[in-house]
Amino acid sequence: MTLDEIKRLIEMVQDSAVAELEYAHGEERIRIVREREPHPASQAFPHIVAPAPVVQIPDSTPVAPPKEAEAAPAKAPDVNLAEIKAPMVGTFYRAPAPEAAPYIETGAHVAKGQIIGIIEAMKLMNEIPADVAGTVVEIAVENAEPVEFGQVLVRVKPD
Repeated sequence: MTLDEIKRLIEMVQDSAVAELEYAHGEERIRIVREREPHPASQAFPHIVAPAPVVQIPDSTPVAPPKEAEAAPAKAPDVNLAEIKAPMVGTFYRAPAPEAAPYIETGAHVAKGQIIGIIEAMKLMNEIPADVAGTVVEIAVENAEPVEFGQVLVRVKPD
């Protein structure tokens, strides 16, 4: 695959509502992922990341550009909710062990300093405490899901 072909794929992702594109042809594999919220320094181009397992498309199958995803109606954020955000990049776990009960559930009351989950980063398990007391309204991250720095983990209605 030439550099021009890669640039053309990046432009296709930029000009569409597609968040991620994977392409494989023979031994060549490429995955292009658009950032959720672009950083000021990198607004122009999506990131190209390491290859991932890809379904092989036969040479005779034409690849059509993906249709635009239907936009889900955005719900207005409740300004009275406190957000507990990820203090680091890693993998979020809702329970201390796979067979254990989750630290918190939606509708449960949390105290300030209570552990709401764990983020695994570089093989270290980091407990994430609640920085506000209140009722859990939403758990925004699934178990074992990768999280970014500053990503909302839990929304709490403060006491």
